[in-house]
Amino acid sequence: MFGATKTAAPGRAHIIVLGNAKGGSGKSTTGMHIIVALLSLGYRVAAIDLDGRQKTLGRYIENRRDFLAGNDLKLPQPELRVITPSQESAEADRQRDEYERFVGALGEFVPAHDYVVVDCPGADTYIARLGHSFAETLVTPINDSFVDLDLLARVDPNNYRVIGPSWYSEMVWEQRKRRVAVDGYNIDWVVVRNRLSHLDARNKRRVSGVLEQLARRIGFRLAPGVGERVVYREMFLKGLTLSDLKAEGTGFDMTISNVAARQEMRALIHALDLPGIEDYREAV
Repeated sequence: MFGATKTAAPGRAHIIVLGNAKGGSGKSTTGMHIIVALLSLGYRVAAIDLDGRQKTLGRYIENRRDFLAGNDLKLPQPELRVITPSQESAEADRQRDEYERFVGALGEFVPAHDYVVVDCPGADTYIARLGHSFAETLVTPINDSFVDLDLLARVDPNNYRVIGPSWYSEMVWEQRKRRVAVDGYNIDWVVVRNRLSHLDARNKRRVSGVLEQLARRIGFRLAPGVGERVVYREMFLKGLTLSDLKAEGTGFDMTISNVAARQEMRALIHALDLPGIEDYREAV
């Protein structure tokens, strides 16, 4: 119904990690749109939510299941595993418990799927760092402001030049070095600019200039993100994404704004340049 099943890599899934140490950047919304876009292309996709306390991605997927079941709709759904915080009392035991449950979920999902999408907590925690270490494509959404940019770099307020990377960039750098040492894999890091202004504002240009400096300096790719649109918040309760809006029974109309949002998401999926995907035209 959704197209022939495809394989992203022989025998194993490609792991996409959504990572950012600040909340409210659109990680879970971006992750859900990536998941459903890949499902709509015919790929087998699983999701792991490492933020078992807030559980935004998990709730998004559960909302989707409930809405589809309640309205007799046939749309693709991912398999889901939520890793809740360990209840062990000792830190070493908590870390071992969370490690075993996360790696166990990967061990189950990776051989049976084409992609596994992992959503990390918006905080500096053991499980977040662990999730980053397994990334093959790391997607870091940030709001298009200097407040969120501070997550990646320290910036001179006088000339807007990068003074140096911030702790999150350094953490990702360490995980990338460790990954190369362990198995020779170079994590593809993609920074996504979210909540973009539709106006060519001075602040928007300055943020763009700083990000371009930093991309050259620490080696990430910049991808176009999405604007601030009400439709993203409205779709959460139904578990829907822009890939679903053409389907009958969703309760959404294809307004000009929604069409523009679909174009934004199509550009983002294309920019990720995921392995195994030959055609992005139907991605959203």
